[in-house]
Amino acid sequence: MNGESSESGVTGDTGPSRVSSADGVRGAAGSAGAGGVWSAGGAPGRGWRTRPEAPEDIPAVRRLVLAAFDDVEGADGTEADLVDALRRDPAAWLPGLSYVADAPDGTLAAQALLTRCHIGEVPAVALAPCAVLPGYQKRGAGGAVIRALLEAARAAGERTAIVLGHPPYYPRFGFEPAASRFGVLPPQAWPDEAFMALSLDGSIPPRGTVRYAAAFGIR
Repeated sequence: MNGESSESGVTGDTGPSRVSSADGVRGAAGSAGAGGVWSAGGAPGRGWRTRPEAPEDIPAVRRLVLAAFDDVEGADGTEADLVDALRRDPAAWLPGLSYVADAPDGTLAAQALLTRCHIGEVPAVALAPCAVLPGYQKRGAGGAVIRALLEAARAAGERTAIVLGHPPYYPRFGFEPAASRFGVLPPQAWPDEAFMALSLDGSIPPRGTVRYAAAFGIR
């Protein structure tokens, strides 16, 4: 679902279509700063300004996702097409829950997306794809944009987030194995350690099988 690197970051973490060894965000998690700025490990000059995607960002987001997944076997532009399809689906797209990270020069360095899914009949959000422009991987952009996005989901009143991704990476954001920990089941036979859930409001996630938006093509 997301393309992460060996350092547990994200390059191009896609959706539930597969678990990649290069899960979409290649960037160490950072600490929060004011005004939407996260500093990667406190290193000078590595701050990332995170914000909601704006309409004028859409072409750059597509280029970013294409570049992030360019070296992921079997990608072939499908992740960028997935983002476009999710954006067109009013049942899936959640305004304000596509976030980007700006590099100091104004380039879009990273993007992460939450869309509507359901656990049984209960609304939840799915984290996918996550992508970092190759030139900014392993510099904290992915962690910054994911943290900001999850905070935005909390503020919007979302209760549970799920992700299929690189097991060493997502626990730093609070994700835990969904099936064995909460009884949140994947729609297909995915590894327990790779399919994860996060309570955004402190409540226990509902039990049930996850149903993704139609664009993911998961039956």
